[in-house]
Amino acid sequence: MWLFVLFDLPVDTKEARKEYAQFRKSILKQGFTMLQFSVYARYFASEEKSDIQRHKVSGIIPPEGRVRLLSVTDRQFGKMDVFFGKNRVPTEDPPMQMSFF
Repeated sequence: MWLFVLFDLPVDTKEARKEYAQFRKSILKQGFTMLQFSVYARYFASEEKSDIQRHKVSGIIPPEGRVRLLSVTDRQFGKMDVFFGKNRVPTEDPPMQMSFF
């Protein structure tokens, strides 16, 4: 399961820029990776873990922010077409899962 955070935050005042920076740093600390400007994603082993993280992100949204949280399965994520210029590149691989014996 992949959880996307897509956002548009105002940056027209000093306080708004501070809130933007705090939000961005927070989702990075939570393990999200930037795919594009204002588009971040993180892989989860289950939908339940994704839902827990969704709740955490929703708790830190700045008051004037427009944020969308989107969950997609690993299969759906793998169907995404990714281009750098005119060149198609493969989608990111999910991180390796740790096994405990």
